[in-house]
Amino acid sequence: MATIRPLDDRVVLKVLDAEEVSSGGIVLPDSAQEKPQRGKITAVGNGKLLDDGKRIKPDVKKGDVVLFGKYAGSDVKVDGSDYKVLRENEILAKVEG
Repeated sequence: MATIRPLDDRVVLKVLDAEEVSSGGIVLPDSAQEKPQRGKITAVGNGKLLDDGKRIKPDVKKGDVVLFGKYAGSDVKVDGSDYKVLRENEILAKVEG
């Protein structure tokens, strides 16, 4: 099994599936579902490297559920599973609770 280890300020996340049922209880067909914009972080890089050689510690950690932009990052497939690799600054928010 391959492992993805992101570099610098990049994170790897597993994209969470889009909602199949609307808030009103209506089952949505695939064509009406929005592109997923939530993911669970599976790996985090060491942080952004500054010009003076110091690193800025990432604000996210493995296991966090985050929101990201619709077109953020790069999609990759490893061992049959789909992941997204993006920079920490492409993460919009952490989902808490």
